Amino acid sequence: MTSTTALTGSQLRTYNTIFQHPVSHNLEWSHVRALLATLGEIAEEPNGNLKVTRNGQVLVLHPARTKDVAETDELMALRHFLERSETAPAETKESETHWLVVIDHHEARIFRSEIRGAVPQQILPHEPDDYFRHAHNSKDFSRGQEKPDLNSFFEPVAKALQAPGRILIFGTGTGTSSEMEQFMMWVKLHQPELAKRIIGSLVVDEHHLSEDQLLAKARKFYANRRMN
Repeated sequence: MTSTTALTGSQLRTYNTIFQHPVSHNLEWSHVRALLATLGEIAEEPNGNLKVTRNGQVLVLHPARTKDVAETDELMALRHFLERSETAPAETKESETHWLVVIDHHEARIFRSEIRGAVPQQILPHEPDDYFRHAHNSKDFSRGQEKPDLNSFFEPVAKALQAPGRILIFGTGTGTSSEMEQFMMWVKLHQPELAKRIIGSLVVDEHHLSEDQLLAKARKFYANRRMN
């Protein structure tokens, strides 16, 4: 994640405005979003909320009602998030970090599995229109429907897993119907170094398991692997 010490130009001005005293009423949401995208990872949720993740900290922003950050509470939430996410958690050694990816056709959720109650980073497969590949002259185009480009889904997931650590993947289905298996094949082809860190995959009924249950299953997998 980018440190605030590396900010320059308009993003540095936006950062300073967030911490300005007295509170500024000329802070545009578009500038705030650009700043947060530089400092951390942004994922848009189905309800329109933005989930910002930085150094293990999460901030959820509701859709903006106005052009500017109008509420003092919103500004204070931004301040507190930037302050507490400036440094990474202490437990980030490669030997101790265990990632869990829960992936299907609808979304990918990425957890630090050794942290109980971990808040996932969520990545959606079919976000803006420019994530779609027009394939009028191929088998991927049928009856006026566009088929999503796998890169638009899998690249953000792979990017979110660049931090050191071993990776476990949960998914549903098998073969070509399994987004988990599609993702692992994509990683082997496009990011072989990342593929080396994937130590296992399991088919689970994720829709009937809570996030705590998924994390418990991941911790059990990692514990059994250490014992063997």
